[in-house]
Amino acid sequence: MDFKEFMDSLTITNSTLDSLVDIVKVKNNVTEIEIKLNQLNFLLNKSDLKRAVQDLFKQNKDCFSVLNVLCAVRDNRATIDKESKEIIYLSEYFKTPDSIFHFLTETGLANLFINKNLTNLVDYVFGVEVGLDTNARKNRGGSVMEALISKAFTDNNIPFSTEVRDREIVGFPDNSFDKKKYDFIIKTTKNTYLIETNFYNGGGSKLNEVARSYTDLANNINKLDGFEFVWITDGLGWQDAKNKLQEAFKHIPHIYNLTTLSEFIENITKEL
Repeated sequence: MDFKEFMDSLTITNSTLDSLVDIVKVKNNVTEIEIKLNQLNFLLNKSDLKRAVQDLFKQNKDCFSVLNVLCAVRDNRATIDKESKEIIYLSEYFKTPDSIFHFLTETGLANLFINKNLTNLVDYVFGVEVGLDTNARKNRGGSVMEALISKAFTDNNIPFSTEVRDREIVGFPDNSFDKKKYDFIIKTTKNTYLIETNFYNGGGSKLNEVARSYTDLANNINKLDGFEFVWITDGLGWQDAKNKLQEAFKHIPHIYNLTTLSEFIENITKEL
């Protein structure tokens, strides 16, 4: 296997339909704040929104604590107030009717409330949560990659362990150079293979750092008697970090993608 073959066989995507959005998580997130959202529905279509905020605050001021979610923000992040130029955390805006109305006005939510653009905040937040969940696709992509590799090993009757910390690996030095957890461990009669996996749909500076880091890791592991480092990576993101990956290719004997993984499987099958 040469580098050109590796690059030419990169997979376009490893996304599956069930990895696009975690509907169960979205529903759970909405359910947690559904009562407060229904209370905030009182504000919709009120011509005098400031007065409506005052009335609702008297009845249940706690419901305003979820207003940040309406802006697709879950954390209590700091903002700069345009008028005072002070740094104010979001939760500070939810403590008085005046500051709540200021928040609604400055974020543009007030226009949505007054102009009948919204009919139900529960439905609105469901859509917001779907959007927020797309940020987790990258992590799910990693899980899909691991599932594909796990299936390949299983289908070929290759015994393996997953999520193994280096201190749990028999024969690995106690004073190992890198306290970490490996995605897969395969033990044969000849070697113990420490395997890391990832998939990159997009490029970026992170890929250069990953390639450099794994090159160093491989150099250290491969010095140990009976241990070999294996890197299974894929995705068109590597086209933007081709040079750094090519450099890693020179120093890491075992680099595979989903297409060339069969070569690794064929080799270790002979060692079982």
